[in-house]
Amino acid sequence: MSHDTFNPCIESFGDPGELLELATARMPFGKYQGSLLIDLPEPYVVWFANNGFPDGKLGMMLQTVHTIKVNGLEYLFEPLRKWKG
Repeated sequence: MSHDTFNPCIESFGDPGELLELATARMPFGKYQGSLLIDLPEPYVVWFANNGFPDGKLGMMLQTVHTIKVNGLEYLFEPLRKWKG
């Protein structure tokens, strides 16, 4: 078994490229404009879940962040925060 620091993330979510992109994606608007998506507060992403995610790639990325946060899997973000791309 590999000792790759991204291994838990890859095994859980499939495409490592998408997860690595998520690590650097920033919120383009609103109260948290400029914040990394993975650093958005859980209540903020829950609000989107209740009121509708934006269309397109941003919405899909926010859905991923929401799923990770509400299921207590935020530890998956730790190796992503250390990744410098």
